[in-house]
Amino acid sequence: MERVGTVLALIVLATVVAVSARRLSVPAPSLLVAAGVAAGMLPFVPRISIDPQLVSLIVLPPLLYAAGEDLSWRELRRVWRPVTILAFGLVLASAAAVGVVAAAVTGLPAAMAFVLGAILASTDPVAVTALGRRLPLPAKVHTLLQGESLFNDATSLVLFRVAVAGAVAGGALSWQRAVGQFVLLAGGGAAVGAVVAACVAVIRRRTEDPVLETVIALLTPYVAYVAAEAAHVSGVTAVVVASVILGGLSASLTNPGTRLQLHAVYGTVVFLLESVVFAVIGLTLPGLVAGVAADPARLLWQVVAVAATLLAVRFLWVLPLAAFLPAPAGRRPGFRTAAVVSWAGARGVLPLTAALSLPLLTSAGGALPGRALVITITVAVIVLTLTVQGFTLSPLVRRSGIAASPSALSAEDTLADVRTARAALARLDELEDLRSVPPAVGAALRRALNHRIEEHPERAGEHDLSAHAVHRELIAVELRELDRLHNAGEIGDATRRRRQRALDLKDSALGEP
Repeated sequence: MERVGTVLALIVLATVVAVSARRLSVPAPSLLVAAGVAAGMLPFVPRISIDPQLVSLIVLPPLLYAAGEDLSWRELRRVWRPVTILAFGLVLASAAAVGVVAAAVTGLPAAMAFVLGAILASTDPVAVTALGRRLPLPAKVHTLLQGESLFNDATSLVLFRVAVAGAVAGGALSWQRAVGQFVLLAGGGAAVGAVVAACVAVIRRRTEDPVLETVIALLTPYVAYVAAEAAHVSGVTAVVVASVILGGLSASLTNPGTRLQLHAVYGTVVFLLESVVFAVIGLTLPGLVAGVAADPARLLWQVVAVAATLLAVRFLWVLPLAAFLPAPAGRRPGFRTAAVVSWAGARGVLPLTAALSLPLLTSAGGALPGRALVITITVAVIVLTLTVQGFTLSPLVRRSGIAASPSALSAEDTLADVRTARAALARLDELEDLRSVPPAVGAALRRALNHRIEEHPERAGEHDLSAHAVHRELIAVELRELDRLHNAGEIGDATRRRRQRALDLKDSALGEP
């Protein structure tokens, strides 16, 4: 009963803080972590211990799935080179640099210092997605950050497993074994994710019950994760691949009403899980610090040194890639873009899960040296990146000049609105020629469509169907035109999603067909 009360209290705290973050226009993860740390320092608040199995099996899959589903395949193809370089090269460089610095400033054995480096080497998709959700980033920069955080996990997790094996056995690391494990874990996870996505796509196309389809969508990340782990490959990679594939097919898998329901249900699930997990990260830090820090000032120096190393290596690695990224108007790509991409590399749930899964004993039966310190530094670095970088990221984006222009976003919306209305008018002409539309219905719909076009004059250039049927037919045409504009690269993924949701709402307002 006590655990139930604790969980409910966490949900209430997380919800209140998340709502406050929206009203204050600050990132919810940052405020949640800060509130968690403040609450954890109160004497009457019980210490919170996190079960790594609970996080990895219950919390992580749906959050990863939601992050991957938002990734645009079209935008990803444009930045696949820098994403690949960051997902592999930067992870290796960060792990090595943190390992060297940690060994020098913390006194950890070399093997455990490298374990710490492997844990913190990759950015976290949950944190990056949550922080970037409300930022006006250009599409390429947003996709780069999302793609990197989703695909660098396989590299980091393989490094982590190899490093842990070396620390537990007390032996040297085998890079040949690391390469083999990477191919097995990442390749196997990708294969499992693709198979799960294919099966789910077939099932969802044949399912018309909105409740059943919602249940299938909620179970998909868990099925992908459990199937991959049962096959001894990467469950994280399986969830990411399944989510990216199904996210690209979402427009063809279901109807507008079900899409709205899925959006509402999944949005609620993600909100609750993100809120609770970020609050718990903050709550655990004071207890961890009290357990290992004889000298808090020394621990703070160690945490700052590790976090600064991650940031420095990231900036030096990102700067040469800025040529692939958009620059502020009238300026060459360079320092400003690299600064934003570097500062956005937050750590979060995945590093926490990896750190908590460290074994207690070595192969000789003794306690794993430095385990508590590694976990404490990991949580502290997560808190530091989510607060310091999280609270300052939005001002940095605005000052850098790379923020997506409101006028450009408005122009995309206008283009999508006018083009889809024209496509609907063309279809209405066809239906009227076939005498399938009652004159009064056709005239009313034509007035509404022409009104939408005239709102943007600078951009304008055998059985009767019921009014609802005609309206639905035109909405379907608009959705197809929207997909065509997106596939042709004339509008971005964010614009497509906004317009698709607006059309889905119109379809839903018509009631049952």
